[in-house]
Amino acid sequence: MNSRRKLLIRWILAIVVGLLLFGVLTWSNYQYASTNPGGNDFLVHWVGTRTLITEGISPYSDETALRIQTMAYGRPAQEGEHELRVAYPLYSVLMFLPFALFKDYILARALWMTVLEIALILLTVVSMRLVDWKPKLLTLAFFLVFTIFWYHALRPLINGNAVILIALFVAGAMLSIRSGGDELAGVLLAFSTIKPQVVLVVVLFFLYWAVRQRRWKFIAWFLGTMVLLSASAALLVPDWIWQNIVEVVAYPGYNPPGTPGAALGTWMPGMGERIGLAIIGIMILLLLVEWVLGTRKPEYRHLVWVFCFTLAAAQWVGIQTDPGNYIVTFPALVLIFAMFEERWRSAGVWMVLGSMLLLFVGLWVLFLQTVSYGDQPVQNPIMFFPLPAFELLMLYWIRWWAVRPSNAWYATHPSSGMLSK
Repeated sequence: MNSRRKLLIRWILAIVVGLLLFGVLTWSNYQYASTNPGGNDFLVHWVGTRTLITEGISPYSDETALRIQTMAYGRPAQEGEHELRVAYPLYSVLMFLPFALFKDYILARALWMTVLEIALILLTVVSMRLVDWKPKLLTLAFFLVFTIFWYHALRPLINGNAVILIALFVAGAMLSIRSGGDELAGVLLAFSTIKPQVVLVVVLFFLYWAVRQRRWKFIAWFLGTMVLLSASAALLVPDWIWQNIVEVVAYPGYNPPGTPGAALGTWMPGMGERIGLAIIGIMILLLLVEWVLGTRKPEYRHLVWVFCFTLAAAQWVGIQTDPGNYIVTFPALVLIFAMFEERWRSAGVWMVLGSMLLLFVGLWVLFLQTVSYGDQPVQNPIMFFPLPAFELLMLYWIRWWAVRPSNAWYATHPSSGMLSK
């Protein structure tokens, strides 16, 4: 009885401390949001969801877009400005519904930022578990600070970009596959399609792997969840799929360059587009080769390397994206750090710390030196290249050790060799 009482007290204390931390974090976020207007990525979907649930107006309608623009700019968007239109699948309202219940946008934004901050920490934990990385205390402390404050985490956090949750869903799906939880993996991957352009390539990779390994349960749960989400959305807006397609087609027209060719074309018209096409072709070819090689056998280490490679290479395959979405490649960065320490031991620790310093300082300096200012800071297309380039180069540098670990590694990681079914 005493042991049960102690356990109950521990749970109560944990809940109380958790709620206090949540409250303090939300209060801090509220103070920030009160003095720093923005969070437009969240604003778009907060307004879109509210108009749907309170007035039955489609999030894709011109009326909804006008309300969003009026809140962001104080007027309709002018030519050349971001049109701030909803372009997510309609079932994304499930994610934004709890926050859309609040009429106060600043409070809703503060709560949303708190959820994203928690998601960043969870993404860190899941990514470390994916690659069996257990850094020493000093490295871990620096890494946790890096996780929150480096460019590709802090920017989507401030903007309220749901991609942080998408990154967590994708990493969680891979971790569930590792332990044989194909049902949960399928559900998480389906929910990650809330930002389909970000996860399309990795979804194709997972489905290809599942077919080759005959993981039919994973496929069934993924497709079943997708059907359920789409059908539920159709009860609210019957033709939502067509309306969403119209918005997706229009999306590149009012967004910054979102492909290698478009980004390079801002500096080298004509030639930049051709170089971009070459990059896209190379990335697609490499993906196909690595998918075939990495899915022949149920070997976890090889699969997780290909998974991380897919996350990084997917940013340059010609699908419209944005550097604000690069947090989804975070597991690739963690794999690189883990391999540095595994292969080079104490020297690897310094390589990890040096890489974090390089990425932290380098990306922020590059952004601040090239940013332009309108109603919000606008990043330069140059930000499209540094992180994927670093990850792709490092992933190929560590490939041999990542895919073919030593017998000593298997001796200390007996459960990480073959995938569970």
